Amino acid sequence: MSDVQNAPIPLILASASPRRVELLAQIGVSPDLIVPAHVDETPLKDESALSAAKRLAHLKALEIQKTHPDSCILAADTIVCVGRRILGKADDENHARRMLGMLSGRSHKVIGGLCLLAPGGKQVLKAVTTSVLFKRLDPSELNAYIASGEWHDKAGAYAIQGRAGAFVRRINGSYSNVVGLALHETANALKGLGAQPPGLI
Repeated sequence: MSDVQNAPIPLILASASPRRVELLAQIGVSPDLIVPAHVDETPLKDESALSAAKRLAHLKALEIQKTHPDSCILAADTIVCVGRRILGKADDENHARRMLGMLSGRSHKVIGGLCLLAPGGKQVLKAVTTSVLFKRLDPSELNAYIASGEWHDKAGAYAIQGRAGAFVRRINGSYSNVVGLALHETANALKGLGAQPPGLI
């Protein structure tokens, strides 16, 4: 009976993002299941980027918890914003070009919503903000990046862990948050709810 009581609670990642799987592996965490959550990610009218990131992460976790009530659910959402303007994922090359043009030569924020739900109603819900300053992009750099296709399925139309890393002059805050999951806060959330997998450092 004690072995059953002490068995680790399964951890489910509510995301299909390979980047989040790779980030978790950096701290020795391998989800027992990956179950992508499907929610409407459209920001609400007059909703701030911070509120949207937290709300969407929470919604994703709640959706998966409905069918996996005895597991820990880890969900995240990443939002890029310039001022109060939220930049989602680009629809096409022209959209990606406009987004990157807005980021060129200025600072923007990457806000990561993080939600961990555990059995019994325990939860951690927070948002992590990182400031990123881009260099001014010349037309040839912008054209090359668009041609690379790396902007596909990326908030703000770029991936800091890829070619766009060369665009970043300065970063203030969590690097992993910009990639897709703030590792320090994720590790603390897992430990705080007693959901720490054996491999977590």
